[in-house]
Amino acid sequence: MGSYKGEEQHHHHHHRNESNCVLVHGPIIVGAGPSGLATSACLKQQSVPSLILEKSDCIASLWQHRTYDRLKLHLPKQFCELPLLGFPHNFPKYPTKHQFISYMETYASHFSIKPRFNQAVIKAEFDHVLGFWRVKTQDFEYISRWLIVATGENAEPVIPDIPGIDRFKGRVVHTSLYKSGSVFKNQRVLVVGCGNSGMEVCLDLCRFNVTPHMVVRNTVHVLPREMFGFSTFGIAMALVKWFPLKLVDKLLLLLANFTLGNTDQIGLRRPKTGPIELKNVTGKTPVLDVGALSQIKSGKIKVMEGVKEITRNGAKFVDGQEKEIDSIILATGYKSNVPTWLK
Repeated sequence: MGSYKGEEQHHHHHHRNESNCVLVHGPIIVGAGPSGLATSACLKQQSVPSLILEKSDCIASLWQHRTYDRLKLHLPKQFCELPLLGFPHNFPKYPTKHQFISYMETYASHFSIKPRFNQAVIKAEFDHVLGFWRVKTQDFEYISRWLIVATGENAEPVIPDIPGIDRFKGRVVHTSLYKSGSVFKNQRVLVVGCGNSGMEVCLDLCRFNVTPHMVVRNTVHVLPREMFGFSTFGIAMALVKWFPLKLVDKLLLLLANFTLGNTDQIGLRRPKTGPIELKNVTGKTPVLDVGALSQIKSGKIKVMEGVKEITRNGAKFVDGQEKEIDSIILATGYKSNVPTWLK
């Protein structure tokens, strides 16, 4: 690599030459979310330098730009802390979005992690001749022997193709852009999707005199966030250490039916596979209920079957019902964008 002139960059361990090539001594980490920061901190602990490339202008950009205001962590804080530095003691059991962001910023500054922002990776491929990774962004080509992908599962919003949605005259928004139900006050809102986001958005909308109609196309596991004062996730993690997975799933569903009642009766059919097994096999997370179920039972949130088509003023459903709708919120989740750039 004799052609590198070794001109000093902002980071003492990256060199670049005139042709926009940056040689990185240590791994390149793509993504400055929780995983990227944690990886960088752990490497630093072992005196290994690294460079984080982040496509947006801040750390934890999903948390900062794409989450609604009243979001809290669904799992107790001890399951969500990053290695080597825990949450502050005064944080509640389920930290708020803003507390989590401040924790991440403290974490980054504690380990003096300084990502390169606004560097979207366009292409990363291994150069077999040199034995190095070439990682291209819009500005530079970064070169390193190691590449760590930490972009998460939630990089790009999934926008479903619903017949007729382009002729709908109201507002259509994905949950990645949803901040609060206040802008939908007194409206009839169709929420497409019944995962954690769909449920929480419906719950938030109820606070603003909205009648949410939640579209449930598939089966879904709903579990209480806590059982008998303990986190459901914590109980599950403890049991899995001692018992077979299928047995733990049976136990969880028994407890869930005891605390929540039979969800099939309110239009939320459970999958045949148990919640933990389903998560392991498909990556589909069970919904942890933080209050939406009681609103469904009281009729505030209407559960609808699949949408057949969207009309100018509303929606037709597969069971023959028609509803007038003012706005549509797509709680249809996210997907990874790694296949588009990692060669």
